[in-house]
Amino acid sequence: MGSFSFAEGNSNWTAKQNKLFEEALAIYDKDTPDRWRIIANIVGDTTEEEVKRRYQILVDDVKHIESDRIPLPDYKEEPSISESDINNQYFSDLERLQKKLNTQLINQ
Repeated sequence: MGSFSFAEGNSNWTAKQNKLFEEALAIYDKDTPDRWRIIANIVGDTTEEEVKRRYQILVDDVKHIESDRIPLPDYKEEPSISESDINNQYFSDLERLQKKLNTQLINQ
């Protein structure tokens, strides 16, 4: 595809810096004065220009995903567990526990 992905662009940032970047973006929107300076200070050890560049890469990646140019993972659906399944498991576990306790009481 030849595009530069956000994940590749973040290779020299720590996981903590990435998390701080994401959280700061959620707090400081486009109308925040000095947004990039603030976010760069929060992330630490980076510049406003780097933060802006990484934000643009993120925006581009989201556009690619939304336009179906990047395939989404094929998640396997797990069978749903019904309330009756949960109740059956609970009572089965309860019966097993009661039998174990009865056996222990008998052996004392």
